[in-house]
Amino acid sequence: MGMLIPLHSWETNVTENIEVSEEALKVRNMTVIKVIILLGFPSLHHHKVLTFSLFFIIYWMTICGNIMTILLVSHSKNLHSPMYFFLTQLSMCDILLTTNIVPNLLSIILNEGGLISLLGCISQYLFFCSTECSECLLLTVMSYDRYLAICNSLHYTTIMSHMFCFKLGIMCWVISFSVLLNEAIALSKLWFCGPHVIDHFFCDITPLLELSCSDTYVAELVPNLLSIPLVIIPFLIIIISYVYIVSTILRIPSLTGRHKAFSTCSSHLVIVCLFYGALTSIYSLPTKAKSHGFSKILSLLYTVVTPLINPIIYSFRNKDFHTAFDKYIRITSVSKTR
Repeated sequence: MGMLIPLHSWETNVTENIEVSEEALKVRNMTVIKVIILLGFPSLHHHKVLTFSLFFIIYWMTICGNIMTILLVSHSKNLHSPMYFFLTQLSMCDILLTTNIVPNLLSIILNEGGLISLLGCISQYLFFCSTECSECLLLTVMSYDRYLAICNSLHYTTIMSHMFCFKLGIMCWVISFSVLLNEAIALSKLWFCGPHVIDHFFCDITPLLELSCSDTYVAELVPNLLSIPLVIIPFLIIIISYVYIVSTILRIPSLTGRHKAFSTCSSHLVIVCLFYGALTSIYSLPTKAKSHGFSKILSLLYTVVTPLINPIIYSFRNKDFHTAFDKYIRITSVSKTR
C-alpha cells in the first residue's frame, strides 16, 4: 500500500517543480555570446580614411616617441637617474597601453565596426586595467622621487639608490598584474548572454557588464574596491607630495632657484593633471550625465592621446634630453658611415 501525501505538500512540490523548470527553461533559452561587435565611431564612417590616417600617425608617433625615450635613457649616462628610470617604465607602460587599444581601433575604423571574441574582449579589458594601474602607481612613485629631490635633497642619493628604484619599479608591475588576477576571477563567474553589441571602440568594464545576464554586483564591486588603494590613495599621495614641494619652492629666496626647482617637476605635474583629469571624468561622473560620444572622447584622451603626449612633455625644454638626443644621432650617423 503506497504512502499518502498531504494535499498541501503535493501542491507545494508541484509549485516548486514548475518554478525550477521555468528557471531551467530560461537558462536553456539564453544563448551564450561568443563574438562581440564593437561599433567604434559610427558618425565618422564617411571620413574613415582621414580618421584611420590620423590614428595611425598618432600610434606611430607614440611608439617611436616612447621607444626613443627608452633608448636615450639607456644609452646616455647623463640620464641615468631615478627620475629618468621611472620615465622609461612609464614609456613601457604607454607602449603596452596604446598597443592594446589602437591596432584594434584601426581595424574597427576601416571595417566600420569590428568583431572580437568574448574572451578577447575580456582580455583586452584586463590588460587595459593592469596598464592603467601601473601608470597610476608609476606616477605616484615619480611624485615621491620629486618630493625627495626638492624637499630632502641631502639624503636623495642615499634613499633613491639603484636597487631601491628597481624594487619600486618591480613593485608597480607586480601589484598591477595582481589586479588583473582579481578582475579575471570576478569576470569568470559571469554568464554573458547578450546583447552582443558594444557602442565603444574598446572593451571597458561598464559596456562589458551590460552584456551579462548574471548578477554583476561582485564584478562591479571589485574594481570599485581596488580603486581605493590603486587610484584614490596614490592620487592623495601625489597631492600631499606637491603640497610639500610647492611650500619648499616658495621658501627658496632667489627667483632663479625657484624656477629651476619647479622646472624639475613641472612635466610630471602636467602629466598627472592630464591622466587623472580624464580618468576622473570618465569614471566618477554619473552614467546618465555622459553621452556615448563624450565618453568615447574622454576614453581617447587617456588611451590614445596621453601616451603620445608623455614623451613630448618630458623632452620639451629638457636640456638633458636634447643633449642626449644630439649625441645619439651623431653616434648613429658615424656608425652608419663606417
